[in-house]
This record gives sequence, structure tokens and C-alpha cells, in this order.
Amino acid sequence: MAIEITTKSQEARARHDAFREEEEAKGQLDQQRLKHEAAAEESRKGLLELRAETNAVESSGQAKAEAKARAEAASIEGAAAVEQARLRAEASRIKAAARVAKLQAEQQAEVAFARQMDELEIEKERELAEIEEKKFQSMVQVLGPETIAAIARAGPETQAKLLKGLGLQGFMITDGKSPINLFNTAKGMIGAGGMVQSQS
Repeated sequence: MAIEITTKSQEARARHDAFREEEEAKGQLDQQRLKHEAAAEESRKGLLELRAETNAVESSGQAKAEAKARAEAASIEGAAAVEQARLRAEASRIKAAARVAKLQAEQQAEVAFARQMDELEIEKERELAEIEEKKFQSMVQVLGPETIAAIARAGPETQAKLLKGLGLQGFMITDGKSPINLFNTAKGMIGAGGMVQSQS
């Protein structure tokens, strides 16, 4: 659950960053377009002024051609700058989308790996529990009720030594008046009279 929450948070942050970068690129594109439109307007204004001047001084056709060429060059430069800004914005958008896709792939791989590790751990614990259960049942069958009853009558220290000698550390047997912990404390409690014959 924590991994999925982290994954969603990181994906949201990546999308937000990509959206912000795209908006910034669009803003830059708009500013660049306005600048070049203003420059083009200024060039057109200059052309009109040049035309007025040439008409006033009866300038030659060459002067008019030069003024027209300058205006056309300014217009071409402005259009080129606008196209460059558009291409930069598109490149930024593509890079941001690629980063989001990469992050999503990495997070999905991490989630899958963590899930596999959890499943392996659960399977290992289940198999260990089955082994312990079989071991316990085998010991009970080997000892028999009479031996278990004799151990139950022994004192705590003697009982601990006997059980240790049988490889049953962490076990205890009582006289039936109190619960019997036949598994270690990590495995749980079993009531008296369940697996072992108690003495009254």
C-alpha cells in the first residue's frame, strides 16, 4: 500500500512538472511571437517612412528596393524565430513525457519486485510452520502419552533438561490445571488436553 501511494505521488509530481514545463515553453513562445510581431510592425513602419522620404526627395527605385528588401528580411527573421520557439516547446514536451514514462516503468518494476519478495517470504514462513508442525507431531507420537505424563510430573528444571535433550527447547508441559505452551511463544498457545495428555 505504501509503495502504491508513493508511486501515485511521484507520478502526479512528474505530470505536474511536465505540465509546468510545457506551460513555460508556451509562454516563451507567445512572448517570442509578440516580440517578432512588434519587430515586423516596426519594420513596416520604417518601410512607410522610407517610402515617404523617397517620395519627398524623389529617390531612385534602388532605394525603394532596398527598403522593401529590409522589410521582407525582417519578416522572414520574425517567422523563423517563432518557428524555433515552437520547436523548442515541442522538444520540452516530448522530454517531459519521456521522463514520466520512465518513472512509471521504474515504479511498476519496484512494486512488482516488492510483491514477489512478500510472496516468497509468506511461502517460506508457511513451509517453516508446516515443518515445525510435523516435527512436533512426530515427537508426540514417539514420546507417547506415558512419557509426556512423566515429564509433566517433573519439576520445571528437570522438565526443561528433558525437553532440551529431546530437542524441544521452548516447550513446556503442565499438569492439566493451566494452559500448555507446546509451540514457542512466536507460534501461539494451545490449550491443555489438545495435543498432549495432561495429568490431574
